Amino acid sequence: MPATDLQQQLDRHVAALLKCRKCPRMLKPVVSGGAVVSRVMLVGQAPGDKEPVLGRPFAWTAGKKLFRWFNEHAGVDEATFRSRVYMAAVCRCFPGKRPIGGDRVPDEDEIQNCSSWMKAEMDLLQPELVIAVGKLAIRQFMPCEKLDAVIGSSFRTEYAGHRFDLVPLPHPSGASPWPHQEPGRVLLPRAMRLIATHPAWKRGLPG
Repeated sequence: MPATDLQQQLDRHVAALLKCRKCPRMLKPVVSGGAVVSRVMLVGQAPGDKEPVLGRPFAWTAGKKLFRWFNEHAGVDEATFRSRVYMAAVCRCFPGKRPIGGDRVPDEDEIQNCSSWMKAEMDLLQPELVIAVGKLAIRQFMPCEKLDAVIGSSFRTEYAGHRFDLVPLPHPSGASPWPHQEPGRVLLPRAMRLIATHPAWKRGLPG
């Protein structure tokens, strides 16, 4: 498909995504990283309460840590990353807070509803590298009981009829000590090297 046609189709896709109202319990607005044509896709879990206000995914504390990983290990700053990588998520709306505190985990029907958007993005972009951030995101593509078993490795996998290389990352939540203790301190840099040396990454991003 010519690049201009692909960009126009992705523009229409994102415009439709921003109007989605499938899940009544999800809080609006829909959060999107924009219509970035790329063969590298990052899949997060769901926005927090700051992302809808700031209008972009990974816009707050977890995002600062995530982009620090990419800067330190892959030589790419936040602005470059956002302009060169398509940013998706398991759910694109803030799920709201739990009565006992913390963000609500999306229900299975909400995950299923939102999966139609990611399937369409797979069809359009045909990514060669998918970076799944956090257990909920990783589990959309493969089983994940323990981060130790998947972080630091690349997996050839399939989603919605499309095959690609999957590199899982831990969630950069400040509440998670995993990246800062063994084996996370060894496995996270290993995962970042797999991303930085992947052919799709090297073609699409400097550094």
